[in-house]
Amino acid sequence: MGGGIHCGDRSGLVANSLWSPWLCGVPKQNYIYEPLEAFGEGLTTRRPWNTTALAEVERLNGRVAMLGFAAALLGEWITGHGPAGQIVALLRWYLS
Repeated sequence: MGGGIHCGDRSGLVANSLWSPWLCGVPKQNYIYEPLEAFGEGLTTRRPWNTTALAEVERLNGRVAMLGFAAALLGEWITGHGPAGQIVALLRWYLS
């Protein structure tokens, strides 16, 4: 193999470097961009999403949040400290 530029097989020294787009041309891109939309438009327009799956995720998220809130109330009732006090007590226990 010689020391020249071989753009077809991409085997030349220059063709594999950063200079190859200028010397050999940029390859054709085979992808399509999504159309531009205004800020927040994707949240308000109708999309072909699986809304049933989104409802399941939101239901799970709400139930886990309720469990966390109940755990915070239970911890406050047991320790007598609010959420911040519980974290401080946990850090004191962990660092001691």
